[in-house]
Amino acid sequence: MNTQDTVHRKSAAELRIRRVMDALEKNNMQAYYAPTCADAVKIAKELLQPGDVISCGGSVTLDETGVMDLMRCGDYEFLDRTTAKTPEEREKLYREVFSSDVFLTGTNAVTEHGELYNVDGNGNRVAAMLFGPKKVLVFAGCNKIVRDIDDAAKRVKSCATPANAMRLNLDTPCTHGACPGTDGELCAGCCSENRICAMYTVLARQRVKGRIHVILIGEEVGY
Repeated sequence: MNTQDTVHRKSAAELRIRRVMDALEKNNMQAYYAPTCADAVKIAKELLQPGDVISCGGSVTLDETGVMDLMRCGDYEFLDRTTAKTPEEREKLYREVFSSDVFLTGTNAVTEHGELYNVDGNGNRVAAMLFGPKKVLVFAGCNKIVRDIDDAAKRVKSCATPANAMRLNLDTPCTHGACPGTDGELCAGCCSENRICAMYTVLARQRVKGRIHVILIGEEVGY
């Protein structure tokens, strides 16, 4: 691929991101464009205040962008569930998330209509996105942008869920082949006890202005 082709592809990708940003804004979610992961961290820092009580959902995106390092820098009171020594401590931290100032998370998909599509195993991540924390920062690589909810569901079943199940060393059908629900209904899937695609949410519009902030990154990040 020559330099001109690369420039054209990048320009087309940025145009798509801008369209998605406009759609998010129409749905009362503030949108930002970060050309790189480093830019995404800068935006996050601008949206956080020293001393904020912050929390996060499980997210490969937060790790890969460097946002997790920002959260642990010492400027904020981070409710870090990885520090929990017992299941009871972890459960307590999960519940404290709802009273935090800012919740940071990735998302499974962002549609061209400005919708956030997410699928959870336990539900703690999507619950905090929907209610509780005063502010929510959502980070999404350009690879998370899809046409509509149907494409979002297919993306999760064929890409995100198998990759996450492998990362977590779970024995599910999707780690051995295709998800049995890929061509079925929206919420169709396996009956495995280890199934992590159990709770489905679509954030179509945010009623509280200034609560949801979506940072779209011009790089492929996360699953």
